[in-house]
Amino acid sequence: MMAVIQIIHVLTSILLIVAVMLQGGENVDIAAAFGGVSQAAFGPRGSVTLLAKITWGLAAVFIVLSVTLAIHASRATSGSVLEQAPIKSAAPASTPARPMPLPPAGQMPMAPAPAKK
Repeated sequence: MMAVIQIIHVLTSILLIVAVMLQGGENVDIAAAFGGVSQAAFGPRGSVTLLAKITWGLAAVFIVLSVTLAIHASRATSGSVLEQAPIKSAAPASTPARPMPLPPAGQMPMAPAPAKK
């Protein structure tokens, strides 16, 4: 089910990009670009075109799908990364550390003699 929602989300985003790119800037209409009549007579903003309505509709679908995917992603995983990390102990508690045995007294290495001045 989520794969279908993701596919619809991608298609909606592509269509939204196309719809925005087809719209002109201020006082420019797609009909005027192809030799039609400009809608500048309806005031500085003009009337709402079909392309603008499609853009608003696609934007609404995009937002709803984005929120749906975000909610699903938050429910699929736990809230913290630390809950998923394995716990490592600093040292094994079962065996105590033993001191190293000292060599016999006759086999002790000699300390170097201090340097003479």
